[in-house]
Amino acid sequence: MSPRLAIVVKGWPRLSETFIAQELVALEQAGHSFDIWSLRHPTDTKTHPLHDRLRARVRYLPEYLYQEPARIWRAREAARTLPGYARAYEIWRRDLARDQDHNRIRRFGQACVLAAELPESTLGLYAHFLHTPASVTRYAAIMRGLPWGFSAHAKDIWTSPDWEIAEKLADDGSGAIFGATCTAYGARQLRKLAADPARIDLVYHGLDLSRFPDPPNRPPRRAQDPMHLLSVGRLVEKKGFDRLIAALALLPQTVDWQWTHIGGGPLGSKLEEQARQAGIADRIIWRGACDQPEVIAAMRAADLFVLPSRIATDGDRDGLPNVLMEAASQRLPILSTAVSAIPEFIETGVHGVLSDDSPSALSRAIAEMAADPEAAEAMAEAALLRLRAEFVMQPGIDHLSGRLNAMLNGARGG
Repeated sequence: MSPRLAIVVKGWPRLSETFIAQELVALEQAGHSFDIWSLRHPTDTKTHPLHDRLRARVRYLPEYLYQEPARIWRAREAARTLPGYARAYEIWRRDLARDQDHNRIRRFGQACVLAAELPESTLGLYAHFLHTPASVTRYAAIMRGLPWGFSAHAKDIWTSPDWEIAEKLADDGSGAIFGATCTAYGARQLRKLAADPARIDLVYHGLDLSRFPDPPNRPPRRAQDPMHLLSVGRLVEKKGFDRLIAALALLPQTVDWQWTHIGGGPLGSKLEEQARQAGIADRIIWRGACDQPEVIAAMRAADLFVLPSRIATDGDRDGLPNVLMEAASQRLPILSTAVSAIPEFIETGVHGVLSDDSPSALSRAIAEMAADPEAAEAMAEAALLRLRAEFVMQPGIDHLSGRLNAMLNGARGG
């Protein structure tokens, strides 16, 4: 069956974006036919089992325009014949005047390729992330005269300028038909900027619990026992791992700890050096990027999950990280911070502990949870029950599927 929908992503596949893979597999199961259009080629050497379940065709746009000049030239010539090209070009020039960056030029070139190469059966476009992918999607949709929607997450909301978000949410025929976002915190921000706030939907990712084993029966931990801490997340500023390393160095001698980190990222060497300078490198295991079965196995072997999220200097921040729900699925006690939408899942003292992100506060919270394993286990049980009751995947997929069908059926009717 020829796809009615084009889904635009920044890169495919990506280990750090299991929430996108989970959603796309579920949308296929709900009957949606689509191609994936990726702005970048993969850089991860591993994939998740979820990626293998997806049947959609993956198409790669030119990552850099100079790499495929003939394809770009053909696409630009074809795009010029499309009914909405002149308007898309005008909008892009206006954007470029306010954002004079090579990336903005690349976005328009990629949009020309997307618009020129979309199958004739395509009735609508849907972008994951409101920044670059939505820009490419918007320009291409205008060229083809097609509706488009998006899913926004975290960085794309908080590091995009307000003028750009507002124009992507405009009610002038160029804006998105709908926008989904995975936190109430993000939805409030987008609704403030939208011409029609009703177009913004809160759609939690949730978890497809059928993909996860039942939580393990951990032997009761005693206060004096060694404590194995685990963190999963990219080594970037907003994850706060520099402050966690400083916190670990402050732990009293009475806490016998080991910390395992899973994930890649640009700050790896800097953080490893910080640990060496602090004299705690021998207590830390850096595992790098892992697939989801490896992550779940590590969660089942750990005593405490720690994610010290914070707001980065450029405004970037987490939304509601899926790894917190994954940890809850394995009844693993959680220590995090009250940043962004994390309190939407974790009420401190009930489902886990939300600390200030300072090293002293994090260190104190770790020591207190190590000293009171019964309280930690009770909070882990409460988080598991909340996950099962309020944060499963299917209600969000049903809502998103309805939004996509309405968009596609409206385009067909038009």
